[in-house]
Amino acid sequence: MGGSHIYDMIVVGGGPGGYTAALYAARAGLDTLVLEKLSAGGQMALTEAIENYPGFEDGIDGFTLAEKMQRQAERFGVKSTYAQAERMDLSACPKVLETSEGIFYTKTVVLATGANPRELGIAGEAALTGRGVAYCAACDGMRYKGKTVVVVGGGNSAAADAMLLSRIARKVILVHRRDSLRATKIYHDPLMQAENIEFRWNSIVTELLHEDKLTGVRLQDVDTGEQTTLACDGVFISIGRRPATGLVQDQLDLDPNGYIIADETTKTSLPGVYAVGDVRTKPLRQVVTAVADGAVSASMAEEYLAEGDGKPA
Repeated sequence: MGGSHIYDMIVVGGGPGGYTAALYAARAGLDTLVLEKLSAGGQMALTEAIENYPGFEDGIDGFTLAEKMQRQAERFGVKSTYAQAERMDLSACPKVLETSEGIFYTKTVVLATGANPRELGIAGEAALTGRGVAYCAACDGMRYKGKTVVVVGGGNSAAADAMLLSRIARKVILVHRRDSLRATKIYHDPLMQAENIEFRWNSIVTELLHEDKLTGVRLQDVDTGEQTTLACDGVFISIGRRPATGLVQDQLDLDPNGYIIADETTKTSLPGVYAVGDVRTKPLRQVVTAVADGAVSASMAEEYLAEGDGKPA
């Protein structure tokens, strides 16, 4: 694989942002390759039901939507290669991507590597994902309509998730290891005033209780060590996300949380390099915003190439 061929665009990551970038690029006549390490869809492919993506009135599972996006892009000539990116030289001309399947060269790069939820790291967490353990209130909240849910965390994402879930669930219990929220002040009053939100301060989740699916959690008081059991139908783990930026952290400007600094143009600190979807700085990380990023990045790359950039000196 690889070789001396120079692509117009290589997209690293085959999620919704990546395949949308590739679709728009191919339709604009750009020679486009998608590098994906596992399978199309990224985090989206792990989502059982997506009900907030326009056009699917009954919802659609993430794996099916991912396959549809991949096939649509490939219909216009996009090539897909399953490969793990191992090293990138994004300031070279052409840009160089070393992968498990060889070396690839390209004039522009779209980084669609995503961000993974931080996990609690306790027994049964992976096995119970989708069966009571969730990481995205906007994605999975409606499955717990009228039920009791636990939100773990104390930052902005946990506060926002608790507020969203309070409008859906019968009861929301916010579990935080400290005695006050780290979330910005704007969240505090609405949370405290919500009648169906309870707080368990100075507490951590030590065990997920389950049969076929989650039935509750075991909490431990961080000060006294006392353990209590809490019955619930779901637990939303909202302790942040980890952007997949390890390969570019010495080449691109990142924000303090490790996300690639790129605004609505998706342009990064290096010409001809774009960041789309969950890996870039943005206020909302959803399928629909990743898709929008992908379309914008292809347009920006098209402009860049039309101006004659990306050619070897």
